Amino acid sequence: MAGAVMSGELMIRCNGNSTEVAADRATESRTRLINPSVARVENLRRNGGRYDTTLDDFCTDYQVCFPYQGIFIWHVEGEDVVGDPNQVIFVRRGERSRVSGPAPGGYAELIISPDIEVLSEIVRVNGNGLFEHPLFRRRHWRASPSLQIFRSRFLHWANRPDEVDGLEADESVIALLRAAVHDGRPQGVPCGAATARLIRRTKQFLEAALSNHLRLEDVGRAVGASPAYLTDVFSKVEGVPLHQYLTQLRLSHALVQLPHTDDLTMLALETGFSSHSHFSAAFRRAFGCTPSQFRQMARRARFLSRPPN
Repeated sequence: MAGAVMSGELMIRCNGNSTEVAADRATESRTRLINPSVARVENLRRNGGRYDTTLDDFCTDYQVCFPYQGIFIWHVEGEDVVGDPNQVIFVRRGERSRVSGPAPGGYAELIISPDIEVLSEIVRVNGNGLFEHPLFRRRHWRASPSLQIFRSRFLHWANRPDEVDGLEADESVIALLRAAVHDGRPQGVPCGAATARLIRRTKQFLEAALSNHLRLEDVGRAVGASPAYLTDVFSKVEGVPLHQYLTQLRLSHALVQLPHTDDLTMLALETGFSSHSHFSAAFRRAFGCTPSQFRQMARRARFLSRPPN
C-alpha cells in the first residue's frame, strides 16, 4: 500500500515488484504464498525500525488487506486509516497514498490482489463500479471474531504451499474474500477529523500497551481525553466498547502465535491476559473453541475453506 520512502530508507510497490532497504532503517520482506489463478497472495512483514512517512505513490491493483500483527497508518486521499489486526483494509486501484510506521515490533499483513473479474463478482458490481463500491469508499472494516480466526487459519495453511493444489488454492482465496466482503453488519458511525485523530491515537496506544494492565484513565490520559468522553466516542465510532476492542486485539495477536507455541500460560501473559484461564475463557467466547483446539486445527495440513460457524 505504499510507495518510495523518504531519504531512500525503503521502497515498497503495491505490485510487489520492488523492495529496497537501507541497513539503518526498517526492513521488509514480501513473500508470495500460494499460487492461485484468481489472485496474488502475499505476506508482508516489516521489522520495528523507524522511518518517515512514505512518499506519495499509487497502487496498481485493487487489494483486500488483512493486518495481523502490529499497527500502521495508511494515509490516502486526506484520510488516515489505522491498520491493526482488528481491521480489514480495502485498497482502490490508482489512488495516491502513503504509509507511516511501523511501531516498535513492526507489523505484518496478508495482502490479496484479486483478478478484477473475480473481485467484481464477489462484491456484485461490474468492474467499473468497484471504485465507488461502499467497501472501497469506506476503506476499512472491523473484522469480526469469525473472520479473524478464518484469516489466521488461512495464513498458517498458506505458508505450506507444497501441500496445496491449484483448485484448493483458488477456492480458499475466494472463500476468504467472500468472508471479508460479506462479514458482519454496519459498524460504527462516520466521524470528523478531530474525532478520527483521537480514535487513531487510542488504537496506537492500545497496540503499544497491549501486554499491560490498563485502566480507562490510563488510556484517557495518554490520548488527551476524559475517560467518560473517550469511552462514549470510541463505542460510537468503532461499534464496540473500548475494552472489547482491546480484548479482540489481544486475541488476534494470540491467534498468530498459537500454532507455534507450547506454553499457553506464557502466551496468555504476553498478550495481556491475567492468567491461562482468563485467556481460555475469552478465546472460547470469541471463537467458539479453546486455544488448544485452535492450535491443533491450525497445525493440520488442510485448510477448511469456509469461516467457522
